[in-house]
Amino acid sequence: MAFVDRTAVARMIDHTLLAPEATVERVEALCAEARDLEVGAVCVSPNQVAAAAAALRGSTVGLASVIGFPSGAHRAEIKAAEAAAAVADGASELDMVVPLGAVVAGDWDEVEAHVRAVREAAPSPAVLKVIVESAALDDAQLDRVCAVAVGAGADYVKTSTGFHSTGGATVDAVRRMRAAVGWDIGVKASGGIRDAATALAMIEAGATRIGASSSAAILDGI
Repeated sequence: MAFVDRTAVARMIDHTLLAPEATVERVEALCAEARDLEVGAVCVSPNQVAAAAAALRGSTVGLASVIGFPSGAHRAEIKAAEAAAAVADGASELDMVVPLGAVVAGDWDEVEAHVRAVREAAPSPAVLKVIVESAALDDAQLDRVCAVAVGAGADYVKTSTGFHSTGGATVDAVRRMRAAVGWDIGVKASGGIRDAATALAMIEAGATRIGASSSAAILDGI
């Protein structure tokens, strides 16, 4: 792995607060910490995007919202409407969950339709990250869902929501996802990344973004 310094790692981090009980005050504190840490972006729930946008105004920190979170078991048109609303509220990045049942069933047309619906509702320059829940999939499913997501307009593929019972990011999954999409597409590792050693291992495996709520602890270790 090429030398990666603290500043470079900070710019890779999506500083995240997705707890259902999160208040506006906690979101504002997250954004203040994001400014101090000089991370790449914050990631919040759809109902907190407007508050985060106000708190980040004038900063270089990006703003992501999750879409169809955490199950992905929403209709495609609902995800599209949620994406459009998030962009209208100030989000510049969208982390959408695939319809996981369709992935497991091999209904790739359905998976593509969901990603494409969100992409059309929030075209570039909005950044689209597609959460595939890698720990719930076998190798063939993971390879295919990454390819389908990219074909439908994803800018990134992302390992996990952090809410699934099968677990979060692993080095093996990140490495496999990087091989599946090449280097023109981003790979975001998320779920269970709480220290510098884990974050750096993910970056070495091919991650170009890190989703984390323990961003300060990660950066303190670099």
